[in-house]
Amino acid sequence: MSNRNEKMQILSQRTIVILVFNLLAFAVIVARLYYLQIFEADKYKVMSDENRISTRFLVPPRGTIYDRNGEAIAKNEQNFQALLISEQTPDIENTFATFQKILPLDEDEEKKAVHNIKNRRRFIPIKLKDNISWDEVSKVMLYAPELPGIEIDEGLNRKYPYADLYAHVVGYVGPVSDKDKKNSPLYMVPGFKIGKSGLEKSLDYKLQGKGGTIKLEVNAYGRVIKEIERNAGSIGGSLQITIDSRLQKAAYEAFGNNSGAAVVLDVRNGEILALVSTPSFDPNLFTNGISYKNWNELLNNERTPLINKAVSGQYSPGSTFKIVVALAALEAGVINMDTRYYCSGGMDIGATRFHCWRHSGHGALNVIEALKYSCDIFFYETAMRVGIDKIHDMAIKLGLGQPLNIGLDNQKNGLIPSQEWKKSVKDAAWTRGDSANAGIGQGYVLITPLHLATMLARVVNGGYAIMPTLIRRTKQQPVSKINISQRNIDIVKQGMFEVVNAPNGTAARAKFNLDGIRMGGKTGTTQVRRISMKERKSGIIRDENLPWRLRNHALFIGFTPVDNPRYAVAVVVEHGSSGSGVAAPIASKILQKALELDIR
Repeated sequence: MSNRNEKMQILSQRTIVILVFNLLAFAVIVARLYYLQIFEADKYKVMSDENRISTRFLVPPRGTIYDRNGEAIAKNEQNFQALLISEQTPDIENTFATFQKILPLDEDEEKKAVHNIKNRRRFIPIKLKDNISWDEVSKVMLYAPELPGIEIDEGLNRKYPYADLYAHVVGYVGPVSDKDKKNSPLYMVPGFKIGKSGLEKSLDYKLQGKGGTIKLEVNAYGRVIKEIERNAGSIGGSLQITIDSRLQKAAYEAFGNNSGAAVVLDVRNGEILALVSTPSFDPNLFTNGISYKNWNELLNNERTPLINKAVSGQYSPGSTFKIVVALAALEAGVINMDTRYYCSGGMDIGATRFHCWRHSGHGALNVIEALKYSCDIFFYETAMRVGIDKIHDMAIKLGLGQPLNIGLDNQKNGLIPSQEWKKSVKDAAWTRGDSANAGIGQGYVLITPLHLATMLARVVNGGYAIMPTLIRRTKQQPVSKINISQRNIDIVKQGMFEVVNAPNGTAARAKFNLDGIRMGGKTGTTQVRRISMKERKSGIIRDENLPWRLRNHALFIGFTPVDNPRYAVAVVVEHGSSGSGVAAPIASKILQKALELDIR
């Protein structure tokens, strides 16, 4: 009996211990629940909301770009897209095929759509076709019962109404690359576009605007249940440039089928009134990703439409550089108005024979006559006497070889050589032959059309160091004066006047007289191949009989009005053969249009 009581007593003790332990455990659980529900409630509510609420970015409307007259040259247009949501159609293949009958997809569109259907989650919309018209939207809506899962989405698309006219200036936007996506969370938004070239790229930060956000309630699979909150963000900043679209169009059309570039400046403040590079391309092709076919056509075109020749093309300036040589020699006192050199058609420098373009020679000439006839012998002699370093210094004063950052891609500075440059780069001494070549703008000298226009503007405006600009300013910037004698500038201007207006001037065929308003200028023709002595003896092959790529480049710089200059133009025609016959008439048309428009 005593054993039984002892056993019962032990059992009772154990029961009490277990009960106490359970009560303590229950108390701990209750206390924990109380703590979580009362003290940690806010924290877990936030965590719950974060799982339930998805915050996504909204793409802000991109800022508009205007020309100097307020014409939109890059803007946003209403855009309709046809989307497919796979989970909303019982038969994707049938829906896809039916849609193709209503709105056929091109090869690239079909490839992208098929790839996305296979690789994206079924509830995520897939773009089938972009930039569809209202008539096409109506057609899709009409056949809606036969197109389950097809939706029409409305948004904004970047549009370039002037197409190829502004391709090299404004540039274009395009889809964000994988490399770019890490730069901003906004770049991860499907369909977001960034500037890829031109001003769209260099001023992307200004044009982009501030992204908005949208809060959506989603389920555990990420499917949207409803919209909770929307913050639209802010539209990108607008931009006004200095170019006049009417002059831009006239300059572009003046080239016809020729390849090259032209830049027109207001000589008083440096505003760029026209900047064209031909041939060009349609930037609208790039907005949603250019097709492989179109890209290859542009890339393999021998006339390089993708290159902005106005700022990236580097050319020998030819006889247009004689303006720089003449000013350098006049300023150094090496020549004056009475200095005359005799041109017999050729001269020997060391063991090399240097020729004038006129084989019979020009006879004795002063500097104005040498500019008028573009005599090579006069400038060979002048360049050797003044020396390359003084020519270099004058060229630098006039803006050549210097950075002229106007916000465009791949701008080049050209090259203005000196004795020091040749020693450091070529490890060789400068020679008299080098100076002679530089004297007629060949040899090592390289320029861009933008630099050439800037050089001319600084001469004809009386020696003011204007800097070219593409962005319109509300307040004009002060311009410093270059230390060049006005008398010497007038001598050079007189030479350029006679180039165009004297009966035997090299650009006489391009002259005009609009109620007494005329232009001055300077022709240039530069070789792109070396002519051997054998060819000179047997007869130089005429340019028109050579392949296009072996023909001479044609250049012309011009300004108007002569008495009170306002406009300066530089024209380069690639393989155009003749500065006087091809480039000068183009420049003449452009300057006459500028006068007609009276751009201010």
